[in-house]
Parts: sequence; C-alpha cells; structure tokens
Amino acid sequence: MNMTKFKKIVIPGIILTTMLTAFFALDWWGRRHAEYMTGGVAHPSNCVSCHVYPQQTGILSDLLNEEYLSPLKVAVTPDGQKLIVTSQEGNELIIIDAGIQKVIARIQVGIRPHTAITDGKTVFVSNQWSNNVSVVDLEALKIIKTIQVGGGPAGLDITRDGKTLYVANTYTNDFSVVDIETGIERKRLRAGNQPVGVKISPDGAKAYISNRRTNLTTFRSPIETEVSIADIEFERIIERKIIVNAHLFENITFTPEGDLALVTLIKAKNLVPAAQLENGWMMNHGFGVIETGGQGRIAQFLLDEPESYYPDPYDIKVTPDGSRAFISSAGVDIISVISLDSIRKLLTHATPEMIANYEHNLGLSSNYVIKRIPVGQNPKGMDLSPDGKRLYVAERFADRISVIDAEKLIVIGSIDLGGPGRITMIRRGQRLFFNAGRTFQNQYSCSSCHPDGGDDGLTYDMAAGGMARNMTNTQTLRGIAGSSPFKWNGKNVSVYMQCGMRFSKFVTRTEAFDPENLDALVAFIFRNLTSPPNPYKDPAGKLTPAQERGKLVFERTRTNDGRVIPPKGQCVTCHTGPRFTNRQLEEVGSLSDTDSPMLFDTPELNYIYESPPYLHDGRANSLEEIWTVYGGEDKHGYINDLTKMQLNDMIEYLKSLGDPVDAERAENKP
Repeated sequence: MNMTKFKKIVIPGIILTTMLTAFFALDWWGRRHAEYMTGGVAHPSNCVSCHVYPQQTGILSDLLNEEYLSPLKVAVTPDGQKLIVTSQEGNELIIIDAGIQKVIARIQVGIRPHTAITDGKTVFVSNQWSNNVSVVDLEALKIIKTIQVGGGPAGLDITRDGKTLYVANTYTNDFSVVDIETGIERKRLRAGNQPVGVKISPDGAKAYISNRRTNLTTFRSPIETEVSIADIEFERIIERKIIVNAHLFENITFTPEGDLALVTLIKAKNLVPAAQLENGWMMNHGFGVIETGGQGRIAQFLLDEPESYYPDPYDIKVTPDGSRAFISSAGVDIISVISLDSIRKLLTHATPEMIANYEHNLGLSSNYVIKRIPVGQNPKGMDLSPDGKRLYVAERFADRISVIDAEKLIVIGSIDLGGPGRITMIRRGQRLFFNAGRTFQNQYSCSSCHPDGGDDGLTYDMAAGGMARNMTNTQTLRGIAGSSPFKWNGKNVSVYMQCGMRFSKFVTRTEAFDPENLDALVAFIFRNLTSPPNPYKDPAGKLTPAQERGKLVFERTRTNDGRVIPPKGQCVTCHTGPRFTNRQLEEVGSLSDTDSPMLFDTPELNYIYESPPYLHDGRANSLEEIWTVYGGEDKHGYINDLTKMQLNDMIEYLKSLGDPVDAERAENKP
C-alpha cells in the first residue's frame, strides 16, 4: 500500500477506532462512576448535573439558572387596598394593588427579607440575613430608615400605641424592643431557642414569641419548646410556656377576643423507632392552643387524619369574627380551614387526660377541619382582608399570591409577581426538597427535619441495626458540597446515595427518586443550601482576642507542661483545611452502649455554632460538654490539661468558624 492510500484509509480508521474506543470507555467509566456514587443503582451518566448545575458563579451558572422571587410573607394594609409581600430570593418588598391585583412597586431591601408589617403609612421589613429592619414609606415607596437589631430578625409586631416594634431575632435567640420614632433598639430580651414569630395580644398587654427549636434537655427525653411571653408595659419576660413533644413553632396569632393563642407546630416522635408507621411514624403536624386566662391550659390538635398527613404547617390566621382559622401546610400545598367553635367545645369540659389524648388522635381532626383548599407550590405566609372576605396566600415556589374566598372557601384567583416563567433544574430540586409527596402518606418533607436546609436539633431512632440502637443526630445540609462521605458512619459516599437509596430505605419507605429528580434535588442542595452570616465572626475575618487565643489552643502541638501531643491528639490533624475536616473515619471515644462498633466520619466545623446538640447521638448539649462531660479519655483531642479559660477561648474560636463569603454567594440563592 502506498503512502497516499495509507493516509486515506488507515489513518482515518485509526482515528475513528480511537474515538469510538474512547467514547465507549468514557461511557463505561461514567456509568460505573454514577453507579458507585449512587450506591450501585443504575443511573444515566450525566456529568452536567454534578459538576455544572451546582456552580455558584460563571457563564454556565447564569445560563442554566434563574433569579426567582420566592414570596415568603404577605400582609394587607389596614384599608385593604394594598398587599405587602416579602420576596425572599429577590431581596425586595413587592407592593400590590389589591383592587386590580397587579404589582405596582418593587423596593430593594436587605438580604433574605422575612416579615413585613404595616400601619398603612409605613412598612417595617425584617431582613434576616442583614440583621436589620428596613423602614419603608408606603407613599414615597422608598426606605427612610434602617434599624439594627439582633441576628436573623424574623417576626414583627407593633404595640397598640404605635410607638414600639417587637422583633424576633432567630440566630441570637432573643427579641428586640425598638423605639419606632428614634429607630433605636431600646432593649434586647432573651427568648427561647430560635424565635421566629411575634404577636401582641388584642388587649395590647403582652407579646407572645414563638420559637422554632426545642430547648436543650437531657439525652433521649421528650422535647420541650417554648412560647415566650413579655409584658409590654415593663418590657420584660414574665412567663415561658413550655409545650412538650412539639417544636418548629413558625407563627403565632390570637383570636379576636384574645382568649386563645394559636401556634403552628410539628409533633416530633423522635423517641419512637422509625418503623412504627401506624403510630404516626416520624412526626405529626398540627397547632397548639394556649388559654390566655383561667387555667392557662395548653392543648395540641392534629391537622393530620388517618392515612393522610399535612406536613410543615407554617402560618395561621383567624377570621375577624373568630369563628375560623386558616393554616398553611407548606409540605402538601394545602390550606386547612379550622372551626374554632369546635375547638372551644372540645376544650370546654376536657379533663387533663382528654387533652393529652387530643394530641395523638388522628381521627379527631374530622371534628374541627371544615375543608382542605389546594393551592400552589409551597404555601407560606397568609393574611386576611380587613373584612375577612379574602385570604391571600404566598405561594413561594410559584412566585404568585393565591386569592381565596374566605366565605365560600374556594380559590378565586391568583396574582402573578413577575418571576421567571422557566422552571430550572435547581428550582425543581427546591420544590422536591420542600414537598412531602415522596414519603409514606405524605408524612414529611426533607425540610421537616432540615428547616432552611439546616437541622432540627433532634436525635432519631432510625431502627438501623436494631430498634433503640445507633441513635442519629440530624446533620445540617448547608454547605456540604465537597465534604463527602456522608452519614455519621461515612457509609454514603455521596449525596446521591444519601438522598437516593438511604432516603428510600430508612426514611421514606417508598420508591426512591428517579434519576432526573435525584439530579435536581442534589443540584439544589449543593448550590443553594448555604448558611446565614455567622454572628460570632467579623465580616472582615478579624478574630477577637479570645478567638485568637482559642485558635492557638486549637492548633497547639504541645500540652501545657510541654509534652508533645501525638498527631491523632491534635485538633488540626482531623479538622484540617478550609472545611476543618480530613474526611476520614476516626475513633474519638464517643461510642455508647447502644451503638454498634464503628468509626465516625469527621464532621466539618464551619458554622458549628448553629447546630447543637453535638456528637453523633446528640448527647452533648453544648460544645463544652463534648470535652467536659464526654472527653475524659482524651480520645477526642488532648484537652484535659486545659484550663477553664483556655477551653472557653477555644469554644469562642470554634463558634467563629465559617466562610465569610457564604452570605455573599447566597444573596439571591436561598
């Protein structure tokens, strides 16, 4: 064969063969890699879903994603003419003309606006990731003042004289008392654990503050969550109502007479093995009723019914005549209508034993649930028109406001807020994360245990390895991209396995996500679930003197008396790099009598301040307890020679850990 024929026939053949071989080799490798990452489940090889969609910045990220609005709360002006909407992702306040049902103004506020409240002339907006409140002139449609408050401001209410603003600060566990005229925070009072809702009683005498997380209690004991009560005149806490076996009190309100306070809640059954399906399994959903006078009794009522659950109750509103309450169930896109007259009848002659039974009776809801009204994706905040004829519902993942006839109990329209029309993969994953449709009888969503992508602070019996063994403390999902493996024992090599096989086998007990939906869910978790600004960290990254001293303790290689600390006894050996984890399995001496023999995956330490309790089973209520109560053998770092001040300094340093640019990355990406 001459050289010309060789070039025309053989060389193209070699090139084609090489290309085909490379293609099939890459395809084979891609499929094997995908199966490994998903735990052996056949999964189409798609590099884009893992390596492109989760990207925070860049041209591809801009092309593949959209900037959604995600309305969280809606408020009606006292004259009923305007709707005030907080856009959580758009970082703006949206003003709607209620008559023509059109958006008439958009005002940029702080990061992650949570709640808006108005007296008709002025709007106060809590900016949860900016730690401030924007004061907006409703006529001029501009910000006229910014008020600094505590960390993570959420719920708001104004005293009856219009002079004082109460602000629930979620991340600093307190609430601010603000002088409206001067814009000065006059006082800051301790609330419960993660306060989110504030409502002043109809007589103007008291402020009730609802809290999300349970108070820290003894290991494996029933959870106890607080409703904090403040005296308006003297501006001090006068009572702390404890509701047992319930948490995630998102919002609170009163009947017009003020005889009852109503709060949304989730009844966690984390002390029951997850296999107990017929008993409500992992959790139930409902509302708490607090009698404000007389005996001051507390009762819990379920929204759930046999074989049908209404997870993630968020907001609660009462009609002006006090006859009905509306509750949004964000996990199933339903508004439940409650007869308050029926609730009063159940309470009138109820004994303590009867009240204790109410909170577990799945068949009782038929006595007081009048109707279930389907609405759009992830209904959150609501408000009623002053005459009680219209109910407005923020449909967070539909970028619209649903309009309900509050007398006929039907949806009569919707108001488009002007969000993108395209549903991206990230948005689809977001909808899946906050929807309960994949669990047995719609019992809960991912968000039920991971509110805002974090953790609920509870320890569950997943019945893995036998009931009442291997207790599992919920871990945060914020910022977990690049920190594999997952699960406390490190058995899940990726989030695909964690949210795929593990989720269906141990948690939902249903079919696993199909590949397309699993791709969307993981992409959302990787890209959008980030932590709020760390209140213990200076935005510029400068450490306080105590944190500087604590850093030296954390990085030390010698004990106080000069002995060399073995590498495995040094904190920085396992907690290294920007994530403060070596991603390896370690023995730290924290196994309990109910644990199977195992090593533990080293958790990253960024934002560790926000996730008590600690250790794999949640035994340690604080960072201090990890070493003072459970670190006696020095297996979890050499610590026992430290002075109390050294330990305190190290704790202060640990609380400061967290990427200072996370908030900037996530400014429009909740």
